[in-house]
Amino acid sequence: MSGLGELDRPGSPTGSAHDRTRSGKPGSSFDSAGPPGKPGAAFDGTGPGKPEAAADRATPTPRRGAVDPVKALMHRHRELCERAVDPLEIAAGLEAHGITDRTAARFRHRDVFSLAEEMYARVSRDGDIPLPAQPAAPRVRADWVLLTLLPGALCAAAIAAVHLTHGQSRLFAAAAGALAVALALHAAMRRGPLSRTDTDRPGPRPGAASGRTTPWTVWLVAYSLLGNGLLDNALAGGPDTLPTGAADGPWPLTAAPALALALACAPAAWTAHLLTARARRKLAASRGLEDFAAAVRPLLLGVVVLFLGALAALLTLSGAALGEPAGYAQALALGALLFLARLLTTHGFTYAPVVVLTAAATVEAAALATVFASRLPGVGFLATPVETLVNAWGAGSVPTLTCGAAALALLVHTTRKLTRASAHAPPEPAR
Repeated sequence: MSGLGELDRPGSPTGSAHDRTRSGKPGSSFDSAGPPGKPGAAFDGTGPGKPEAAADRATPTPRRGAVDPVKALMHRHRELCERAVDPLEIAAGLEAHGITDRTAARFRHRDVFSLAEEMYARVSRDGDIPLPAQPAAPRVRADWVLLTLLPGALCAAAIAAVHLTHGQSRLFAAAAGALAVALALHAAMRRGPLSRTDTDRPGPRPGAASGRTTPWTVWLVAYSLLGNGLLDNALAGGPDTLPTGAADGPWPLTAAPALALALACAPAAWTAHLLTARARRKLAASRGLEDFAAAVRPLLLGVVVLFLGALAALLTLSGAALGEPAGYAQALALGALLFLARLLTTHGFTYAPVVVLTAAATVEAAALATVFASRLPGVGFLATPVETLVNAWGAGSVPTLTCGAAALALLVHTTRKLTRASAHAPPEPAR
């Protein structure tokens, strides 16, 4: 929270009007009173020889209506205090609202966790803030389990339809299959662990990004299907025809990575659920924000490795079933990029995924654009970097390096953002 307001400032002038008149401001009756024998003593109604006046002046009047800054902060974050089951959960909520250790020092606490401990300890003593009940752990639901299996099943059916048809029927089958898979993915992203609306917590909201990741995700997946064949054809002087959908055509279609990525929607949801459940357990067991971050970091890396292992197994099965090269490096780099982007989006951090996915899609598009632009007179040098890279490592090296670098950048960002306690705080109650 960028501005805590006057109630959050322990040093704010919150006394009554009577207190302010005693503070020595000009114009008050107490400004005129002075020590015995000095000008202004006559306003006291006593003289220099009266000890009663000195005693009256030596005994201060008790302050009325003094504000308890921590209690004011508790009222400001009433819902957070009501649902918290331990001090760390309150600390996570305060951290999500921008309260830092420096802010906590204004409440006479060394850090945010110390402030949260006092707030949690006072919940049971304040009659207006009842003790909360233990929140339910996230559970596996049949609806999101089935929805995460649907994209892979539809993608397999679409690829089978493309292989069994010819000519214009093949084009219709490919278009219908792509639309069905896109709708199934959209439905899977709206339920369960991969859903943005399923994690309504304090802090940045999932829909707060200035852009969307969908167009760039579609481009990256489409490039994995057709990009390598188009790049090879462009460097050879083509393409002369449109893609036919056949793996052995002049513009080959590589369907194995796309099928594996569609099937990987299910392990992505399971690993995201595992991260949420284990992180909340560690949230309840940790005794400090730094302890929680140290405990969650290996969990997060383990979840990413687990997903990549499942994706590698699916790539092997898809390549064997379709009789195509699996393209492990390219598909694993793209899968890691999309998985990390979705994890961040699910937990409310949407700006970085938009930026990184946009950059990756732009680099891939620029690689194709430079090859075609090099055919113009006098600018043949534009294709030299891409041509050198393709000659050395093949057309798949362009998306592999692009998506690999983007995934590495998101992994570093993820280990900073998703190791915060506020990223795994239980959802706030519906208003």
